[in-house]
Amino acid sequence: MENRNFDIIIIGGGATGSGIALDAASRGLKTLLLEKNDFAEGTSSRSTKLVHGGVRYLEKAVKQLDKNQFNLVKEGLKERSRLLKNAPHLCSKLTLVTPIYRWWELPYMFVGLSLYDFVSGTKGLGRSGIVSKSNMLKKFPVIKRDGLVGGVKYYDGSFNDSRLTISLLQTAKEFGADCRNYNEVKAFKYDDNGKVNAVVAYDKINNEEMVFEGKSIVNAAGVFADKVNELDEQKAKKMLDLSSGIHIILDKKYLPSKEGLMIPKTEDGRVLFILPWMGKCLVGTTDDPTSLSEHPKVEEDDVEYILRHLEIYFDLKIDKSEVLAKWCGIRPLVAPDENADTSSIVREHEIRQNNSGLINIIGGKWTTYRKMAEQLVDFVYKTENKTKDKCKTKKLKLVGSKKLNLNYVSKKVDVNTNTYLISQYGDKIEAVLETVENIEYLKEGEPYTNAEVVYTIKEEFVKKPMDYLVRRCNVALIDKKVSLEILEKVILIMKDEFNWNEDRTNLEREEALALLNNSI
Repeated sequence: MENRNFDIIIIGGGATGSGIALDAASRGLKTLLLEKNDFAEGTSSRSTKLVHGGVRYLEKAVKQLDKNQFNLVKEGLKERSRLLKNAPHLCSKLTLVTPIYRWWELPYMFVGLSLYDFVSGTKGLGRSGIVSKSNMLKKFPVIKRDGLVGGVKYYDGSFNDSRLTISLLQTAKEFGADCRNYNEVKAFKYDDNGKVNAVVAYDKINNEEMVFEGKSIVNAAGVFADKVNELDEQKAKKMLDLSSGIHIILDKKYLPSKEGLMIPKTEDGRVLFILPWMGKCLVGTTDDPTSLSEHPKVEEDDVEYILRHLEIYFDLKIDKSEVLAKWCGIRPLVAPDENADTSSIVREHEIRQNNSGLINIIGGKWTTYRKMAEQLVDFVYKTENKTKDKCKTKKLKLVGSKKLNLNYVSKKVDVNTNTYLISQYGDKIEAVLETVENIEYLKEGEPYTNAEVVYTIKEEFVKKPMDYLVRRCNVALIDKKVSLEILEKVILIMKDEFNWNEDRTNLEREEALALLNNSI
């Protein structure tokens, strides 16, 4: 019989839950993480791929003399620095440039970004500066020339969100954490005093129900936190306001530079980013109130909104047919006491405990996942009146970065594949390539191989084709056509690895096609 008693049970395998699992396990707590779908399937794989201190929060902090916004910036900058050091294969410095079309905005933006540099202090990634009109046109040849004054550049971080989730979980596993995807919590169990002490989980892969006992149970279910909370308190007050974020992927010809563009204010006051990501051009995001959905769809109006704004800043018309991929993520924002526009909510997190003892952690953002996890585990120690073990994650190198050599060259694959594998798997590149005797490419000209599929099954919790296509190799997030072209080969490899029969194989194929053709 497997041991089903734990010090801490975490519900939700996104950024927050994975961070908590690592923090708890590294402190010696017996840890179980349960995720109802795949890890990072929701919001945590659909971010704008930025590790940022929050330059727009600083503007609000100054304009509104808001200390909370200012503290959010300082915390973000500190955590950004740690993340870039702890997972350098997945996180890197990024130059962002804001085009300026009114001369008076140039000194205004420069002063604001210089303040950002000052607040960054030793955690800064470089000094902000003014970019001349000629350099703007050299770096961004398709940018609108008419009226262009110049630009202002600053530095932030870029990262791979879904890969970081997997790296966190692999590291947690090394510390003894039990991490299970496709395990949905259906109910809670209670002791004689009405305190929650167990969860009833349904294993969706093996079709079986299990009970796991835990001294502390944490709801870190992201956008589904309210749903999980209702399992404990049927008439619980709503904790979250939900906001949708849409991103589209275009060919890299629209952003040949390795630098990104930040449009600080669209026609309705939103921020738009145009970023280099995985050899493509990523554009996002929108910020609209939305309702809860398992697989949120990208509305055509949102795609048109993004393309319309690109035409304001680019000297060419982009057709909808040029969109290589698109996805929607739902953001879990802490609900304010009064009705407010979701774009203005301070995206800090909160820890709340129910009368039953269930601990809820809500809100936050990717950049501060580690700090959120530290505070949550500290809270667990406090509620249990236990002597607190010191947090170990501040300088903890994640799996893939412990013996990292970004210039490593494998003799088993071509240069492009080598670069791709280093950026995804870091120092595990040879471990990936050693999983098969003969390396075969899934499509000519693309870096995806049979070795990678097998490795993600054996080492990275992959159970279904979309786990690999979306959240391990990310191809479905950057090129829907290529993901459809390699789907069959991925399915056949998984059929062999998992010993699927024809019925199961057909079922997985239908499910993957439905998601790829509608919403990933």
